[in-house]
Amino acid sequence: MTGGKIGNVDLVKQLNGAAVYRLIDQQGPISRIQIADVSRLAPASVTKITRQLLERGLIKEVAQQASTGGRRAISLTTECAPFHTLAVRLGRHFIELSLYDLSGASLAEHGETFQYHDQDELVQGLIHIVSQFLETHQHALRELIAISVVMPGLVDPDSGVVEYMPNINIKQLALADTLREEFGVQAFVGNDIRGQALAEHYFGASQDYYDSMLVSVHHGTGAGIIVNGQIFLGQNRNVGELGHVQIDPLGKKCQCGNFGCLETVASNEAIIEHAQQLLAQGHPSSLSYDQSLTIEAICQAAEQGDELARQVLVKVGNHLGKAIAMTVNLFNPQLVVIAGKITAAKSVVFPAIERCVENQSLPSFHEKLAIVSADLEAQPTMAAFSLVKRAMLNGELLQELLEE
Repeated sequence: MTGGKIGNVDLVKQLNGAAVYRLIDQQGPISRIQIADVSRLAPASVTKITRQLLERGLIKEVAQQASTGGRRAISLTTECAPFHTLAVRLGRHFIELSLYDLSGASLAEHGETFQYHDQDELVQGLIHIVSQFLETHQHALRELIAISVVMPGLVDPDSGVVEYMPNINIKQLALADTLREEFGVQAFVGNDIRGQALAEHYFGASQDYYDSMLVSVHHGTGAGIIVNGQIFLGQNRNVGELGHVQIDPLGKKCQCGNFGCLETVASNEAIIEHAQQLLAQGHPSSLSYDQSLTIEAICQAAEQGDELARQVLVKVGNHLGKAIAMTVNLFNPQLVVIAGKITAAKSVVFPAIERCVENQSLPSFHEKLAIVSADLEAQPTMAAFSLVKRAMLNGELLQELLEE
């Protein structure tokens, strides 16, 4: 019983600390009196927590001019510059790394081709690349507080265990534990699309919305769902496999074993394959039939009025719209964010998505629903940084820093 009580005390401490830090981060400069009023914590508790945060250097005092002309009140803001995190986006054939401070400002970036064929190659290669990056940018590094990684596949974000990846065999890879042991700092590992949805919520297109959904079209098609400001995760900590919604029962076989899944018709590879099929059949187009055809070229041609390219992308928009309409009926989001290279042809793709959503979802659900492009496509490692941001705001990482 004693252990349980201690655990409850620790949890309360974490939650109270997080509540105070969150208010300072999101509403600062803010006074202690205002914090106590909004958080409904006792003023003495607020004073104690803010003193701990000040001593650790996580917040700072700033003087605010009093509106009445009296003594200037002391307010609090977060201190971000001294605390650094390394954020990693791991793809099928590439890796991207960024060094961020706690405000999300990028201090250094690097990307390279990364080929790995099994679990051991992935881990050894990742550790080597991270070590080299940290050594190269040692001059810019102050206090490293965390390493975060996002990747395709199924990941338990609580334990940091990778359960499945689409391109290699994985067997319960405890990647977060491995990184903690290797680098001596807290580590977070999560799914790339869920991380991207979280990043857009904290820093991008959906930051003014409580409920939103991000749909990513890349090698596959997936979704990240934000409910009441929190990433929605199911029983096994993974939700949003939109790419495996069946669109055509008689369609192409998917890697999951089913037939006609969304990602068999709405991934970048599927879009290119469809365009090549039409070109091979002799349909007129400014595009040329060869193996170097890219999604960028198809989008550019569609925006310039090429009928074949437009036909291909309208069909993709219809498929996406059908799947999104199902999700809108289930979750009733305020906003849908589309991520991926197809957004370069949004004047073609988005109207097709919108028509399907309007025709196939409840009127009260789509009446005020906006469909927009992602803001952070040019900053892919923000998806990994968002895991650290969440751990600060929910108190998990914050409490560790306070107890060091």
